[in-house]
Amino acid sequence: MARILLIDDDANLREVAGFILNEAGHEVLPAKDGKSGLKKLAEEPDLVLTDIRMPGIDGMEVLEQVRAGDSPPSVIVLTAHGTVEQAVQAMRSGAFTYIMKPFDRQELLLTVEQALNTRRLEQDNRRLRGLLKSRNHDTGLIHTSGTMARFVEDLKRAAPHEATVLITGQSGTGKELAARACHDLSPRWDQPFVAINCGAIPAGLMESELFGHAKGSFTGAGQSAIGKIRSAHGGTLFLDEIAELPLALQPKLLRVLEAKSVDPVGGPGPVEVDFRLVCATNRNLEQEAAAGRFREDLLFRISVLLLHLPSLRERTQDVPLLWDHFTLLHGGPNLKSEPQLLVELQKRPWRGNVRELKNLNQRLVLLRQNDKLSLSDLERLTSPSGDTPPGFQKEDPAETAFSLGPLPPGGLSLIKLEIEIIRRALEMCGGNRSKTAIYLDIPRHVLVYRMDKYKID
Repeated sequence: MARILLIDDDANLREVAGFILNEAGHEVLPAKDGKSGLKKLAEEPDLVLTDIRMPGIDGMEVLEQVRAGDSPPSVIVLTAHGTVEQAVQAMRSGAFTYIMKPFDRQELLLTVEQALNTRRLEQDNRRLRGLLKSRNHDTGLIHTSGTMARFVEDLKRAAPHEATVLITGQSGTGKELAARACHDLSPRWDQPFVAINCGAIPAGLMESELFGHAKGSFTGAGQSAIGKIRSAHGGTLFLDEIAELPLALQPKLLRVLEAKSVDPVGGPGPVEVDFRLVCATNRNLEQEAAAGRFREDLLFRISVLLLHLPSLRERTQDVPLLWDHFTLLHGGPNLKSEPQLLVELQKRPWRGNVRELKNLNQRLVLLRQNDKLSLSDLERLTSPSGDTPPGFQKEDPAETAFSLGPLPPGGLSLIKLEIEIIRRALEMCGGNRSKTAIYLDIPRHVLVYRMDKYKID
């Protein structure tokens, strides 16, 4: 069943233990001392049984050299009553357990079987992790265009390092997918990937959500919470929409990055934490910093490695490939698309990027008239009035001229201007928040957050 290396300077014990193990079906490799036992490691035993006290190389040194190898076998130490303390020390150094001399047949066989089962589980776990890691070499970013290929190459070069990463790009381009690929290709691939959207959490809750809090530290804190940062210990923390992080919390995040420790709200003190930070934004953080809405020192700290994810209009060659992927996802392997439809899809501006393409695909799959997606299915999405729904314009609305006129010399309120624009956009879109978000070219949750913030009904 297993190959067992038995090291003991007591010839009678070697004979008795060897007989018991042989009778149970195991192959025994006997050795009279540590030196000869270490030579037999070349025969790749599954388990090592070694005495603690032996002349020359003792059991502790045997353990040390066994554990230093690649995929080492489990070690059980044999000890007399007077060396139990040494046996406990051996377990702290990596031994599976110890057996007291004299031992009976059942104790020996049961302990050996437990050690062998544990090693099998470790080997299976190591094999499955290796298989998962090999699969994770694929970023999951579907592309064929040169523009996207360059981004993927930059991502692969950045992933193995510990430096912070800032991913920029328009909403809907797949920044979280890119962040996850960065994690999967890093040495932390088998540790947690914790994502948090800074624009989706109210400012008053963001501190405890991110940094954690102690029980009773504020009203409603019925129990303690470790926070997202500590949840990412050993792995990767992804902060999406980092520009939405409240200005008051930005120096605290900077402190965490510099000190490698987090101070929970109401906690007894800092707690050490080890994580890699990846951030994403659809804004120009340099402009945000110049306007005083984002700390410049934090910007420098999070953008050690800067990656820009291209918009879908910059990689129109990828549209057919992405479309076929979403068709398979939403409609199964037997559903196909007419060539004319794919040609038309490549002409569209895709202001909502890959997210818009995915949503459109799902809509066509659900509302299709036959067993193939066609151009006529796309044309049926046009409203009865003949107007094209927001997001499907043939011309890019961003190119439409729009002027506020000359700025007043006495100054103006940017907040009041933003409130007015949101209100007018809501009126134009009939109060539909999704259409309004598309029109303003911001994520829907950002619009909802600003409506709540400014109390816009």
